[in-house]
Amino acid sequence: MSEAEFSGGCLCGKVRYSVAAPVQQVCYCHCESCRHASGAPFVAWATFSADDFVAVRGEIKQHRSSEYVLRGFCATCATPLTYWHESRAGQIDVTLASLDAAGELAPRFHLWVKEKLPWVQLNDDLPRYDTVREPDRNNGSLPG
Repeated sequence: MSEAEFSGGCLCGKVRYSVAAPVQQVCYCHCESCRHASGAPFVAWATFSADDFVAVRGEIKQHRSSEYVLRGFCATCATPLTYWHESRAGQIDVTLASLDAAGELAPRFHLWVKEKLPWVQLNDDLPRYDTVREPDRNNGSLPG
């Protein structure tokens, strides 16, 4: 993918971030952990190189939601912003909806469909994976 710069932030505007890197992947995650962390039936994520992600205003607070996962959020308005998994420390996922240009990126697959809420209807033709995609198993899990 080509080099691009993306920016985004939280609802109240106290946290802003920038990432100058190509998008590695964009997906929907249906896992229970993402649902609880966001209060939503699923979360859309965009994955970038962690080295190219920077908070340009404010501080992203972090919560260790499991042994290997840190979730970042705004401490003032609680907007979920990031997901980082130790097994793929070189990558960071940002909530797609927190990007200023969220409409320019569309999810390309669904993850953790086995944990999808029964009333969520998937009416698209995107690939679906019970947990993570097979190629991603070698690089650590995706959001979840």
